[in-house]
Amino acid sequence: MELAGTAAIVTGAASGLGAATAALLAERGAVVYGFDLGKAVAAAPEPPAGITFVPADVTSETSVRTAMSHVRASGAPLRVAVNCAGVAPSARILGRKGVHALDLFRSVVDVNLVGTFNVLRLAAELIAESAPDDNGQRGVVVNTASIAAYEGQIGQAAYAASKAGIVGLTLAAARDLAQYGIRVVTIAPGIVDTPMMASFTDEVRTGLAAGVPFPARLAQPAEYARLVTMITDHDYLNGETIRMDGALRMAAR
Repeated sequence: MELAGTAAIVTGAASGLGAATAALLAERGAVVYGFDLGKAVAAAPEPPAGITFVPADVTSETSVRTAMSHVRASGAPLRVAVNCAGVAPSARILGRKGVHALDLFRSVVDVNLVGTFNVLRLAAELIAESAPDDNGQRGVVVNTASIAAYEGQIGQAAYAASKAGIVGLTLAAARDLAQYGIRVVTIAPGIVDTPMMASFTDEVRTGLAAGVPFPARLAQPAEYARLVTMITDHDYLNGETIRMDGALRMAAR
């Protein structure tokens, strides 16, 4: 699928996976709209050429529809939407502080799973308005799960459940949207060196990297971004979740 002259949406675009993906899509010629919370957009550095930050809360239909209006107004056909927005709090179901807060579980599922679905459905609505290419394709939605969807660790009940929901959504969404020429693919990253990892000590980071079979290091956001563009290029990838984890299989802790 040709990206030059088209529009792309990336959520969570102010940092980490989203920032790297937005930058590469813009480099490939897409007009990129980076959705993120207002406070994240305000704190982010000036984006590279070709990227416009738009404040948006992925859990809100009104907020995402308002952000989508900027994309529609651009006149460029929306071809790509990448869901990178997410949260990853840790809490045991029963721990020293008591039972897992139900509101915390709900909020994680709301951001990670409901937010992903919200952007997917509204992006699909806009993508479907464009003319198909010579192969009948209109666009692709790339979601972000996690290997925690398969090997959730201690303290990851909410996170693992939300990411497993994204994996389960992938094939059903791909089948739903096939008639419109819209593909749906999910990436399940392992341990990526995002700003979230910067809070860990060098010792912890080294230990995490040593647990990866090969290459024995943390993944880089740029590698996630390259996988996104590989998916956009490969028209036969659809309805699949791709692990990007260096063959890592997470232990219980």
